[in-house]
Amino acid sequence: MHLIRTLLLLAGLATLAACGDSKFKTYNGPEVTQVYVNKTDRKMYLLHHTKVLESYDIALGFAPQGHKQFEGDGRTPEGVYYIDRRNPNSAYHLSVGISYPNPYDREAARAVGKSPGGDIFIHGQAGKSKGMPPDWTAGCIAVKDKEIEDIYAMLRDGTPIIIAP
Repeated sequence: MHLIRTLLLLAGLATLAACGDSKFKTYNGPEVTQVYVNKTDRKMYLLHHTKVLESYDIALGFAPQGHKQFEGDGRTPEGVYYIDRRNPNSAYHLSVGISYPNPYDREAARAVGKSPGGDIFIHGQAGKSKGMPPDWTAGCIAVKDKEIEDIYAMLRDGTPIIIAP
């Protein structure tokens, strides 16, 4: 009987220990009121009004210069967008969606007879950046997996994101 209790206790402790490694974090700090991305410097900042809460080194689309114009161009969009969705089952660990394309983006792509594309996210790496150039995504913003865990917890849908050249 004592052996069974000991085994049950150990199993319970193992279960609790596994919970500590969850990719889903909690955040109780100041609200992130804006995300600012500087493509030239390869930096992303989470802000509470004018105060920088966190900053991250980032990777961009494989053709980082200029605004995304159409699907497949490898560029990361520029402009004002919003965080509009979350993907807990991302192929890139975790991801939060960016509201690209906006009506202007759709019209600009349509004017040249192309699709604007979509599915632009801030996401982790999930081992997919190994052996790749510094800017390796198809137009997304990539950070380390541990960083996207914090970002995923900190950002709320509707948070503005400014992506500057």
